[in-house]
Amino acid sequence: MIKYWSYKEEYKKNKNKILNKINKTLSKGNVFFGNQMELFEKNFKKKYKAKFGIAVGSGTDALLISLLALELKKNDEVIVPANTAIPTISAIINAGGRPKLVDVGEDYLISISQIKKAINKNTKVIIPVHLYGQACEMKEILKIAKKNKIKIIEDCAQAQGAKYKKKFVGTFGVSGCFSFYPTKILGTYGDGGFVLTNDFNFFEKIKRIRFYGIETNNKKKKYFNEYYSYENGLNSRLDEIQSSILNLKLKHVNNFLTKRRRLASLYLKELKNLGLKMPKENINCFHVYNTFTVYHKKRNLIINYLKKNNIQTRIIYPYPIHKMKGYEKIDRIRSLSNTEKFSKGIFCLPLYPELKLNEVMKICKFIKNCL
Repeated sequence: MIKYWSYKEEYKKNKNKILNKINKTLSKGNVFFGNQMELFEKNFKKKYKAKFGIAVGSGTDALLISLLALELKKNDEVIVPANTAIPTISAIINAGGRPKLVDVGEDYLISISQIKKAINKNTKVIIPVHLYGQACEMKEILKIAKKNKIKIIEDCAQAQGAKYKKKFVGTFGVSGCFSFYPTKILGTYGDGGFVLTNDFNFFEKIKRIRFYGIETNNKKKKYFNEYYSYENGLNSRLDEIQSSILNLKLKHVNNFLTKRRRLASLYLKELKNLGLKMPKENINCFHVYNTFTVYHKKRNLIINYLKKNNIQTRIIYPYPIHKMKGYEKIDRIRSLSNTEKFSKGIFCLPLYPELKLNEVMKICKFIKNCL
């Protein structure tokens, strides 16, 4: 069986290092807010060239905390692509905002023209989702945001290490939000997330919100480091065990990306001229291939054929946000034709650092046989 994704080989290879790291961490007596989390915060923001950053409980929390820090009012709208994960939308609603769904382009990323159409007097935020590992067209999005005095919060859950014009995603807006869910570029063995920012005041606020509104950063505050809340906050902590694992793995991220791009390159070479719509690295972008997403009208035929031959796939995402019962009343622009079309034909092939080249060749062979 060729699995769509598995951590077992990675864990087996690094088992002793991981267990030794966890043992040392637990032996120090801190479960939360200890040296490992502080070290990871320092390393992560340094690697991605941001001034400030906080580690949080999940990628969803990273988005939610960023949005809460902007203090959205009842009718404040957040422009977001319809082709995205549920957490992007739930974070907006839970922060008190109103999602405004727009369509995506042929690259599956938020459409610039649709952003322009969606802007109105209530628009407060744009969330570009750097989906599948590729950066959005940030030059144009920044231009639109500046002209209309709109904040940008980047959803980088699937794009750690991706670049636009040689600059890392997550450093263009007021914040960049990352996920360390196990399937991500840098995955832990549980949940975890991160918020990057270059705005000191924003940093102070998100750090308070992360921990019940308690001030742990500004020593000038009257109740610094006391059990006293300055504002309503959350409980969103990256624990010491996950932090220690991430510190270990962060050193190898560049190697992970090299392997992902090598596997993607092989797919692109072997599957050309078969009628599959395949990923295309946009100009000015460095694609990190969190997923290898393809499109074909006969998706179910291909998926079932691969399944019969012990090859797993995933559909990311099978249902557009506005087609789900929980979000069917969300405001949106009139037409989301690309999002709806893609949802009926997109699927993802296995792609992760431990996947072998001969396994990719086997997958390609069966796809060729099928088509």
